[in-house]
Amino acid sequence: MLGRTCAVALLGLQGHVVEVEAHLAASLPAFTLVGLPDAALAESRDRVRAAVTSSGMAWPNRRITVNLSPATLPKAGSGFDLAVAVATLAGAGLVDAASAAAWVHVGELGLDGRVRPVRGVLPAVAAAVAAGRPRVVVPAGNAAEAALVPGAEVLAAEHLAQVAARHGADVEVPDVDVVRAVPLATAAATALDLADVRGQEEARVGVEVAAAGGHHLLLVGPPGTGKTMLAARLPGLLPDLDDADAVEVTAVHSVAGTFDPARGLLRRPPFEDPHHTATPASVVGGGSGLARPGAASRAHRGVLFLDEAPEFATGVLQTLRQPLEHGEVVLHRAGGAARYPARFQLVLAANPCPCGRAVGKGLDCTCRPEQRRRYFGKLSGPLLDRVDLQLDVPPSRASDRPGEGTAVVAARVAAARAAQHERWGSAGWRANAEVPARALHRTLGADARLLADLHRSVDRGTLSLRGADRVLRVAWTVADLEGRAAPTRTDVARALALRTRGHGA
Repeated sequence: MLGRTCAVALLGLQGHVVEVEAHLAASLPAFTLVGLPDAALAESRDRVRAAVTSSGMAWPNRRITVNLSPATLPKAGSGFDLAVAVATLAGAGLVDAASAAAWVHVGELGLDGRVRPVRGVLPAVAAAVAAGRPRVVVPAGNAAEAALVPGAEVLAAEHLAQVAARHGADVEVPDVDVVRAVPLATAAATALDLADVRGQEEARVGVEVAAAGGHHLLLVGPPGTGKTMLAARLPGLLPDLDDADAVEVTAVHSVAGTFDPARGLLRRPPFEDPHHTATPASVVGGGSGLARPGAASRAHRGVLFLDEAPEFATGVLQTLRQPLEHGEVVLHRAGGAARYPARFQLVLAANPCPCGRAVGKGLDCTCRPEQRRRYFGKLSGPLLDRVDLQLDVPPSRASDRPGEGTAVVAARVAAARAAQHERWGSAGWRANAEVPARALHRTLGADARLLADLHRSVDRGTLSLRGADRVLRVAWTVADLEGRAAPTRTDVARALALRTRGHGA
């Protein structure tokens, strides 16, 4: 007596179709689950037993062995409950075995038989469709999310009895309320206007250049100068996500439990601003078992903002170096490795010293010299070397007036992005910040004087070779915003000033 169906295991955003086999033997009643289940999945035997009896079906009085194949693939979470129940019922002959085997089942079971929503339904359904298994049963609370996957034939299940009846069981389907998915958090929908920022012309230019080229940004200045306001308005300057990016970003938020299906695919770039007390696991991802995505992955194709950056733990800041360089986070655990995309724009905001008053000559500063060095020293050289734009934000004056609004600046950013797409799109690069140095140099032309200032800074040791490449990327962005086909020496000098906080190189 053997029943089969399928479920989906997620490792990061990658889904693997898992065959769920239930073998019923004429022996002393028992229930064994094998195939590398985690603790939550191992507990499914009790949930499944209670759900079956609550649905008006007899629990088979047999020795039941459930195998999750491939057995070497780690499985985690309660999303296998429904598949385990259907395979067991198929093995007992209570549902049609061929019908059960033709569908993929994803969902958690309550003790009363209701099917509860789970995380990661979007990538799970996408993986099933990609594997040639488009017929998927999902919790009714996840139906809107599953329907976003093209080519999927989705059956929304409210109760286990409904699923059993769909597979031919003679059972009465109760009328129950749908268990709705409640996201852990949702991004604020309020649109913020850049016109709210008074003055700060240099910082506004830096934010515009960052948005146009996908560059990382550091803002240094005393409290109350508008650093946080500028960072929060950066996502509003970015263009909407295309279809592929929208699906990928939505899948990350689905796995993280922060996706609201009622809003559809996430079309706007996300914005994440973790508190400075955040742990490395909460920022780059982690946790017990198979790791969950952190703020860095939830900010994929958007902005990760670290306010009061020197207050973050050194370990948190150093873990950002891998995603800044490679655009993904790889989390290794004893149960396997999970990969999450993390190609975000990093925005750091910092005071010049712990008291925040080391402005100009610093006469009002109460910090000792070693306190200043220790405070800003948390932003290590390797981290800052990866930040393209580094600007001072001086105190504003009462006479300062608001500048251009978000709509005006976003139009220039969109035009610059269109120029970059035309130039680099055939190679798969979306923005200047992603272009390798070799391609940047190849398209510059033969003017040897163009990079003279840049080479002089490298020779003096004030700029690394990596930093020089990043300055060149910014120069391309400055040229794109000005409508030029290639950067001039003035654009390179401007990019160099935007990296050195106006102190020269």
